[in-house]
Amino acid sequence: MVFKHPTIEFLITVTNQELLTKDNVALRLSFSYNYKIVDSIRFSENFSMSDHPTFVLGGLVQQLTNLLKVEIRERISNFTIFELNEKREKLFEGISEKLNVSLAKQGVILTSTSPLDFSFPKNVQEIFAKLVESKVRALADLENARTQVATARTLKNAAELMKGDENLKFFQFLETISRIASKGSHSFVIGTDSLKKN
Repeated sequence: MVFKHPTIEFLITVTNQELLTKDNVALRLSFSYNYKIVDSIRFSENFSMSDHPTFVLGGLVQQLTNLLKVEIRERISNFTIFELNEKREKLFEGISEKLNVSLAKQGVILTSTSPLDFSFPKNVQEIFAKLVESKVRALADLENARTQVATARTLKNAAELMKGDENLKFFQFLETISRIASKGSHSFVIGTDSLKKN
């Protein structure tokens, strides 16, 4: 009996694997992986001629899925929920390479593994939402504080520039007279210095 093995890559999706983080927070993870049979002779050594090819490939998928689940479970158990949320993109780095060392002996390799989504419990999602909100609020407060400091610095610099300016004093004098005059009828004597000299 002769078996023909497919040489194309297969994509497998695993949904809702339940996991625990280092701080014992439960979550669900969905991920996908691609595998390929690269050595038909080595692959054929793993089953007997009486095995049906469909069952052989099904068994291979189950084996690969279980290996990946164990590896992912070990990795996630090393992170707290907050570390995991920050490092989720790098979580799967090196998994294929690590498992391919043993899988190559069976004539199979993983070509890629990637996370699809994390499902956190509702209370953890609320915590993350509050955390994001507080970060945004802190950034806004920081920007407001920077603006206020810059404005105060500009006003201080402008005040120092105008300190001894005679024209500015004259305009302040006119503004003061206008305010006083707008409140009632008052008499003003302007320019008394020139009268005293005569």
